[in-house]
Amino acid sequence: MANVTQLRDKQPENEKITINLGFVDLGRIDLLVQEGFYANRSDLIRTAIRNQLDSHGEAVSKSLERHTMELGLRDYTVADLEALRDAGEMLHVKVVGLARIHPDITPELALQTIGSITVLGALQASAEVKKALSDRIR
Repeated sequence: MANVTQLRDKQPENEKITINLGFVDLGRIDLLVQEGFYANRSDLIRTAIRNQLDSHGEAVSKSLERHTMELGLRDYTVADLEALRDAGEMLHVKVVGLARIHPDITPELALQTIGSITVLGALQASAEVKKALSDRIR
């Protein structure tokens, strides 16, 4: 057992959501899947969501500029937060997508350096850090 190396847990590349649909809409989706337009229900729903997001792309871009939010994946490391602490600065996290706070970051360091967190999407952080910052997460 001394030679066993634990692999890092794989981070999910997406977030699972649940939606409620009426029977008629569900039947129409199943018909399109049966006719071969889509591989499965999820494929149709993902395509529909992407099409809607694309149709509102300009509005999303303007909103990102207005809110000065980062789009995509944003990782925060111990080194990032220590540099902020040493400079006497506070971080205000604003992300559309996935914000990850490295598991090595202690609640104490997070409290010293993170002033607020706004994430439209998903926030990954240890339970301890999330608890410590609960009043700063919007």
